[in-house]
Amino acid sequence: MIELYGIANCDTVKKARAWLTGHDIAHRFHDFKKSGVSSDQLQAWARAVGWEKLLNRQGTTWRKLAPEQQAAVLDSASAIALMQTQPSLIKRPVVAWPHGLISVGFKEPDWLIWAGRH
Repeated sequence: MIELYGIANCDTVKKARAWLTGHDIAHRFHDFKKSGVSSDQLQAWARAVGWEKLLNRQGTTWRKLAPEQQAAVLDSASAIALMQTQPSLIKRPVVAWPHGLISVGFKEPDWLIWAGRH
């Protein structure tokens, strides 16, 4: 079963969920803004994709941080600590595919391959 992690009102997450549903692909959705995300989970994702890819530095939440908070993100540990306290900083969606791959973001060509629909 595919595990899709994100925030329900995120446009990219909405597109990803609609894509999975439209392709009749069973999945579970975990809203990490409502249900949180553990430090262990964030560490696993960071190991899989890199903390730099996982941390969304393009969004409003990042831009609203004080410059000192932004400058304090120097490594995986500091990024994970910040993402755990502010889940909106996690790039979305994060997907755990059945074959063990972790992906971040939504790009249909990649998803067709990962979902075995190519």
